[in-house]
Amino acid sequence: MHNPLIEPASSSRHNGSSVSQQKFAISLSLIVGFLMLAGKTYAYAITGSAAILSDAAESVVHVFAVAFAAFSLWLSLKPPDTSHPYGHEKISFFSAGMEGMMIVLAAIFIIYEAIQKWLGGMELQNLGTGTVYTAAATAINAALGGYLVWQGKRHKSIILIANGKHVLTDSWTSFGVIVGLLLTIWTGWLPFDPILAILVAFNILWSGSKLLRQSVGGLMDEGDPELERQLRALLDAETQKRGLWYHELRYRQSGASLWVEAHLLFPRGEMIEDAHRKATEIEAAVKQAFSLPVNIITHLEPREGHDEIHQKIKAAKD
Repeated sequence: MHNPLIEPASSSRHNGSSVSQQKFAISLSLIVGFLMLAGKTYAYAITGSAAILSDAAESVVHVFAVAFAAFSLWLSLKPPDTSHPYGHEKISFFSAGMEGMMIVLAAIFIIYEAIQKWLGGMELQNLGTGTVYTAAATAINAALGGYLVWQGKRHKSIILIANGKHVLTDSWTSFGVIVGLLLTIWTGWLPFDPILAILVAFNILWSGSKLLRQSVGGLMDEGDPELERQLRALLDAETQKRGLWYHELRYRQSGASLWVEAHLLFPRGEMIEDAHRKATEIEAAVKQAFSLPVNIITHLEPREGHDEIHQKIKAAKD
């Protein structure tokens, strides 16, 4: 299984061109979100369709979510400071979680409104015009969502990827609405409208729950077996050709950066200058292997007597 994090390093996520492209992508998403909201609100006003209402509700969530994502992107790009020595990139996971939560709330609202309309009686009109507006929104959102996900993967930005997936979910929502409207037009059976709205809501609920799961995993520094396998293979090769060993490997992803820690074990009598040079070479090799910024910290230890030293220090503390 290929992990896109390990690729030949070509460009930094934090260079001027990359930052400008990410800001343009999130700004475009916000502008399109407002336009989609206006169009869908008008379509609902002239049709009274529960399915179109579900689509409009998703756009309301999208506008709020993109606004927060834009703030998160701005904050994540700020360099480390005295109050945040590890930087601000963890906001990316919080942003994805916020977007997921808003998607879930939108799905619950859609289900509630669809059931209310179904039980309270339905009056639908101008369905042809509403279908045209919804079809246009579907095409625009599909193109925008694909663009955002592409830019997110290109710049290793979880914020853009989450936002792009949200927009793609919105396009699937609109597609489901179109199906419901067409079935209603062709058959004249009005319950098709709320039924499709409910089905769309469950699809939105699934998408939102996956974003929440991703957010929690990132905030809790959840391990990635594939990433760990690749890290160990890299460290195995770099230490073996220098006659060294390593242990205590730890890593975590912080937004678009990777943090790695490892203890390097040196043979007895190794000069500190040589040990430092070899450790620096290993660190450089790890950084070079990844296409995103890597912060690696190595701790130098002797292999012989290593356990005894730690046992003595532990015994002294006890």
